[in-house]
Amino acid sequence: MASSEQSVTKTRVPKVAKVKNKAPAPVQITAEQLLREAKERQLELVPPAFEDSLRKNRSVISNWLKYAQWEESQREIQRARSVYERALDVDHRNITIWLKYAEMEMKHRQINHARNIWDRAVTILPRVNQYKYTYMEEMLTNVAGARQIFERWMEWEPDEQAWHSYINMELRYKEVDRARSIYERFVMVHPEVKNWVKFAKFEERQSNTVGARDVYERAVEFFGEENADEKLFLSFAKFEENCKEHDRVRVIFQYALKILPKEECEELYKAYTQHEKKYGDRGGIEDVIVSKRKFQYEE
Repeated sequence: MASSEQSVTKTRVPKVAKVKNKAPAPVQITAEQLLREAKERQLELVPPAFEDSLRKNRSVISNWLKYAQWEESQREIQRARSVYERALDVDHRNITIWLKYAEMEMKHRQINHARNIWDRAVTILPRVNQYKYTYMEEMLTNVAGARQIFERWMEWEPDEQAWHSYINMELRYKEVDRARSIYERFVMVHPEVKNWVKFAKFEERQSNTVGARDVYERAVEFFGEENADEKLFLSFAKFEENCKEHDRVRVIFQYALKILPKEECEELYKAYTQHEKKYGDRGGIEDVIVSKRKFQYEE
């Protein structure tokens, strides 16, 4: 009996001190305040680490980008902007900084901020790839704005892909005449045979036979005899064959074989022979064969 009383005494819960003053504290602390203070303490600790790394080497752009992205992840957009601006002070010709900066603004639907950044970027770097800028404006259904960006870009005579992107944008909105006008400028800036052929095929897709023929004829005149190219004549002849203009096809082949060096005529002879076999008479086929044998003999 005594032992059981002792065990009860051992397991007895100690007394808790009574709270004498049960009135509410003059300043109440909410859960939101606790979270905010925790975040502020975190903000106080992390930036010094970034700042230290930047003080050691300001030219490492990846450190600037990590810093800005961290600020963005904390929803501190204004502070992220400040970091990007400081990074641009270090290297304003670094396109990655401009891209990441603009992408951040677009992600947070700050369109006017994004436009401002793009405008500054393309003013400083007018030859840089501007697809994302034009894409943003097009997605906002600001086609006139996208066109203005392309026009400003084309003044710097960018690469072929930039011109094709501009043409394709106009075609998406059924602006065939505008696309044609861009092609006219394009073949002057990039006057390769393949681009003239693309222009002619564009006219073909518009069912503009007269226009396509005109482009081919202008291309032949543009390159002249000194810079004549077998591929241009092959494409021109194929076009006329599709139009069932077989006499025109023969004239094209005969002219090309006359002006081109013999070592560049192999594909022309093959195409000419195939054409005559399909559409010519016996005399025409024999003429091509004789001409080809003469060519091989002279070689």
